[in-house]
Amino acid sequence: MEIATYQLEFRRYQRQFQSPLHTSYGIWKVREGIILRFTDVTGKVDYGEIAPISWFGSETIEQAWDFCCQLPPKVTQEMIDSIPDTLPACQFGFESALEEVGDGKPSLTCSGLLPAGEAALGAWEKLWEKGYRTFKWKIGVEAIAEELKIFAKLMQLPVSAKLRLDANGGLSYDQAQLWLQMCDRLAENSAGTVEVEYLEQPLAVEEFAAMLELSRCYRCAIALDESVATLKQLQECYYKGWRGIFIIKPAIAGFPSRLRQFCHQYQIDAVFSSVFETEIGKSAALKLANELSSPDRAIGFGVDHLFAQEDSQWLERLWSTR
Repeated sequence: MEIATYQLEFRRYQRQFQSPLHTSYGIWKVREGIILRFTDVTGKVDYGEIAPISWFGSETIEQAWDFCCQLPPKVTQEMIDSIPDTLPACQFGFESALEEVGDGKPSLTCSGLLPAGEAALGAWEKLWEKGYRTFKWKIGVEAIAEELKIFAKLMQLPVSAKLRLDANGGLSYDQAQLWLQMCDRLAENSAGTVEVEYLEQPLAVEEFAAMLELSRCYRCAIALDESVATLKQLQECYYKGWRGIFIIKPAIAGFPSRLRQFCHQYQIDAVFSSVFETEIGKSAALKLANELSSPDRAIGFGVDHLFAQEDSQWLERLWSTR
């Protein structure tokens, strides 16, 4: 049986956020990644994307680039299958390129990402007009007293919506308790129409036991994000007893086939989310989201408004320049 081989080419890209993205990690101005192009013996061309986020637990962009550079001009499925677990974004980019990808349109609703801080109070309405009914708001960015005041105002929005609070692991244990207490209190006393869906990754990855404890002490749900960035981490947290919500970023989780197998086997409460990839990575990620994400939760791909719209020739232009 003849082994399938693919001519491999790759290019780096940069996408600038329209406004810098503020998180507890700092300010993110430019999204960098790598586009892969595979050509088979019949001339059929397929694309994949490597979109690492090193501070989330994936490889760095330089490690991914070095890996691509050391490969021969022609690669086989066996070479792709042997990509190590230390390169999860590469695993996703290479394997997803050779999978059949859908049309890239989610069958699930998306949540919209609000800007951090007080800017959220003026930004939700535009997202609402675009059809978003679930919002995500970054916390742990400014002083907690200020954020709690803004949060109270967000809970009084004159619309029926769900709100996700994303701490990116930036809270202390005491701060996490304050947020959870506030969420529970507002849920009990509020006659408003805004509901806190969950608090996402309140503590650092190494504080898993504390997050497990908090999840059992408060009504407000907790979701793991950075703690389950890769499939290996996802498996470890499940085996340690986490049965809450898992935020899965497929573009840095590893091989899609292995992620699919795990989700089917354990039927976890999964919310699939973007890593600010291009349409190439997004189509592959949305395929997994449509298959595996919890149907009653919005997926986290409402981020298109954060970038200027790509023109239709961006891919051809990427390949015409070195």
